[in-house]
Amino acid sequence: MALFKRSKQKSAGKPGEWYYCLEHKRVEEGPQCKALNRLGPYATPEEAARAIETAEARNEEWDEDARWNDDGNRGGGSGS
Repeated sequence: MALFKRSKQKSAGKPGEWYYCLEHKRVEEGPQCKALNRLGPYATPEEAARAIETAEARNEEWDEDARWNDDGNRGGGSGS
């Protein structure tokens, strides 16, 4: 007897949660693709459409943040 049953129907996710699918390069309502291939959830489709820009901006902030900068000279900074 199986402990868990596999649903044959794919879940469409929750209405009102928006994701950006990296594989299909589009905004999707609910988690339609694997977590590995999506960014989100976002509150609006417009926020999800800007997911790549948001991720790039955060990466740049973290690259410049001394608390996360192990070598003291990452991100083009002059270091100490």
